[in-house]
Amino acid sequence: MRRLKNLEPATFVWVSLIAVLLLLVALPMGKLLLVSFRTHAGGFTFANYIAAYGRARYFESLLNSLLLASETAAISMVMAVPMAWAVSRTDMPGKPLIWATVLGAFILPPYLGAIGWILLAGPNSGVINQVWRFASGASDPLVNVYTFNGLALVMAFQSFPLIFIFVKSALDLVSSEMEDAANILGASTWKATLKVTLPLVWPSIVGGAIVVFLESVALFGTPAIIGIPARINTATTQLWQFFEYPVRVEVAAAYAMPLLLITLVLVGAQRLMLNRRGFVSQTGKGGERRPIQLGGWRWTMLAWCGAVAAVSVIMPVLVLAEASFAHAWGRGLTWENLTLANYRFLLFEHETAVSTIWHTLWYSAAAASLAVVLALLVAYIVSRKLMRFAGLLAFLAMAPFVIPGIVMAIGFYATFAAPPFALYGTAAIIILAFAARFLPIAYANASSAMGTLHPEMEEAARILGLGRLGTIRRITAPLLRRPLLGGWLIVFIVATRELSAAIFLVGPHTRTMAVLLYDLSEAGNFEVLAALGGILLAITMALVGVGMLLLGRDFMLRRA
Repeated sequence: MRRLKNLEPATFVWVSLIAVLLLLVALPMGKLLLVSFRTHAGGFTFANYIAAYGRARYFESLLNSLLLASETAAISMVMAVPMAWAVSRTDMPGKPLIWATVLGAFILPPYLGAIGWILLAGPNSGVINQVWRFASGASDPLVNVYTFNGLALVMAFQSFPLIFIFVKSALDLVSSEMEDAANILGASTWKATLKVTLPLVWPSIVGGAIVVFLESVALFGTPAIIGIPARINTATTQLWQFFEYPVRVEVAAAYAMPLLLITLVLVGAQRLMLNRRGFVSQTGKGGERRPIQLGGWRWTMLAWCGAVAAVSVIMPVLVLAEASFAHAWGRGLTWENLTLANYRFLLFEHETAVSTIWHTLWYSAAAASLAVVLALLVAYIVSRKLMRFAGLLAFLAMAPFVIPGIVMAIGFYATFAAPPFALYGTAAIIILAFAARFLPIAYANASSAMGTLHPEMEEAARILGLGRLGTIRRITAPLLRRPLLGGWLIVFIVATRELSAAIFLVGPHTRTMAVLLYDLSEAGNFEVLAALGGILLAITMALVGVGMLLLGRDFMLRRA
């Protein structure tokens, strides 16, 4: 009893924090593993794995995902590495435009980009093919998004910024002295780049490609919107089919296990490669970095970067904007075809559109707030070494990073859908899933910020009688308000566009904008879909504007 009286209130908060992290991260993953070996009666069985991989079609879906992710990563490397080199190392003009493109690719939800490319490259009515038929008189389409290569290309348009950020960050550390030495020995600018500069950042190139591979394997929206009509089944769309009536959650859990294992192995490989980055620029001097003078080639590099900008962001956004203001998007851009009816229908006539907008904002804000609070507390415990096993808390906070979103959603379904929780289709399960899904973003942000804060002010407050929780509330959190706000905004933005987790957990009265967009795409209502996408993009742009105003122009890319 005496020990309990001497305990600080903060101790109970730390215990509660451990319980929350176990509930949000460890329990769903543990439950998913148990369910994969469980019969309907509760017994042990391998039958779920036999059912999950006993049919050639199911195994082919997993193979399609691996091949698709490999091709996406390869295309993303081809797009991103020259861009990163041009922005980091050369005197190419228009660098702010390229940064805006990379940010735009982050902001544009993948499924909206996929819809944009359906409108552009659909074999029958896509804008590019209509222009091609008019100009050439040919009957066959010039491009077809409903192919394996077309799907990989669209996914690469959405994924290349990840490699860009990895490679540019590494290139920024490479000293010009190494390139100067190669030039003195007779190497041209291009040869020095290929033989010296790029090999030095090769771990970052491969590390970024691994991240793109993992993101592509776990992606649901684009493979569903383009792949299902093209009859290209992937692992994520197959998991979705296991949730059609009758729901086979045990088989889905078994089918998800290899995805989790692949992710764990590749994340480990990526970490090993990135841990080797320290060798890139060790010199005895200050490591001066000067832009390479490209001469006339700088316009060639600008043309390449502009082409990537056009196909990844500008073209799909323009065609989506045109469709959102059109009576019928296939009629083209004419005064007679322009209308506000699609927006009016969504805001004043559609049965659920306004409620889905409200749900999206409310769930995202609540999830971001929960994630930031949890992240701050964990970062505080870890940085101040307040607990013996503080490292375990850090592990739990970062664990969702290696768990594909769709796998985590199935884990939440298996854990919280049935009694005693019975949360399926409620706001609570969606908020908890979003908070757990994006906790690593908030934790990485809070942990980095805590590293810059000296504990002496906290110690002074403690000496003056302020408790641990009061110190966090009145000293630590106010000093970290800018980085915490940055983390909150990023979690909020990515939560508003989250589809892979939401589609497994929403009910008829808790749909989000992402789920409604997917439903509209299945119905083929592209005009209304584009208008709803425009509303989502407007909300996102407003939040990004707030972040830029308060935290700097590249606040999202610094934390990517």
